[in-house]
Amino acid sequence: MTPTNTTNTNRTSIEDTLIMIPGPVPVVPRILRAMAKPVINHRGSEFAELFNECRGLFADMFRTKNDILLLSGSGTSGMEAAVGNLINPDDTIATLVNGKFGERFRDLGRLYGNTVPIESEWGYPLDLDAAAAALEDGADAIAMVHNETSVGMLNSAEEVGKLARKHDALFIMDGITSIGGTEVFVDRWGADIAILGSQKCIGAPPGFAAVSVSERAFEKMKEVKKPPYYLDLKAHKKSADKGQTPYTPSIPLFYAVQEALLIAHEEGLSARMKRHASGATAVRAAAGAMGIEMFPQPDGLSRYSDTVTAMKVPHGIAFDRMKQEMLDCGILIAGGQAHLKGNVFRIGSMGNFKAKDILITIQMLESILHKHGVVSEFGAGTEAAASVLMG
Repeated sequence: MTPTNTTNTNRTSIEDTLIMIPGPVPVVPRILRAMAKPVINHRGSEFAELFNECRGLFADMFRTKNDILLLSGSGTSGMEAAVGNLINPDDTIATLVNGKFGERFRDLGRLYGNTVPIESEWGYPLDLDAAAAALEDGADAIAMVHNETSVGMLNSAEEVGKLARKHDALFIMDGITSIGGTEVFVDRWGADIAILGSQKCIGAPPGFAAVSVSERAFEKMKEVKKPPYYLDLKAHKKSADKGQTPYTPSIPLFYAVQEALLIAHEEGLSARMKRHASGATAVRAAAGAMGIEMFPQPDGLSRYSDTVTAMKVPHGIAFDRMKQEMLDCGILIAGGQAHLKGNVFRIGSMGNFKAKDILITIQMLESILHKHGVVSEFGAGTEAAASVLMG
């Protein structure tokens, strides 16, 4: 088969595109250069040093004293590892759903055991009363997505953790798009397993997951009859204690993640949280100034995400046109997923972005909407975003 030719123009276009979606995020040159380091023996002392440094930096970011295990797989591998290692076929897991990734936990629960799905309308708060009822009825575990990127909502993980402890249930938390960008306290919230994905808040390439695992979770794993093979967390724990992974890791990704964690450490966790919150606040302020309606409907416990903003597509322009015209200007934004396709659009503020990335995105969006008569007066959105970012 003759390879498809890709023109230099297309390559340049890809390299110059500003990715403003909820992951994967742009990877800064320092991290890309780290991936060019020579491959090393993954059973040797050099890899052990790399492995252990990553574990220590992740522990600080997760705010946990629990074990950190590192998987060569996407965030979903961490989700499956959590469910598959804790749930027997006759166990019951309550899964909280108010978006696409909550549904993923629901589906994993059905694969490994019995699931009690607690479903809210996408973009609406989690039903904590129904969660409490499921736990009172004897659910062995409860799983939730902390930051639901499909709807731009930050869910109440602390409250779910309280419910889990009250009923002595295991608590699984998807922090794939919150850890490293939003305040997360794994130990304080009682998360028995928490999950991070590399292509999100730490700004590394896709294909790597970190999970924190409590002693209580490891005790439960001893009772699980058919855990996953590649994602067997007991095997990962045994190898991690020797500075290794049980199977061949993606060494270039480990280098990338190490560099991403060092960048985060140099910035400081508090400063990083503040930058992410400021970026999302700026996008929301711009949306308000342009008359664009937010999509999620948070309550007193849930709130708007700090790492992605979901908005309703304004009347007067189709999302596909808006997306293409933004892309023609070198900026990639995201649409809605599943039944929200065409009705919702999303702008990420995640990873190693800078204030200028937010401003350029807002200015270009406002220009396109003004051209189509959606925004009557040009400049208010950009000014609102700038005011937040410079404040």
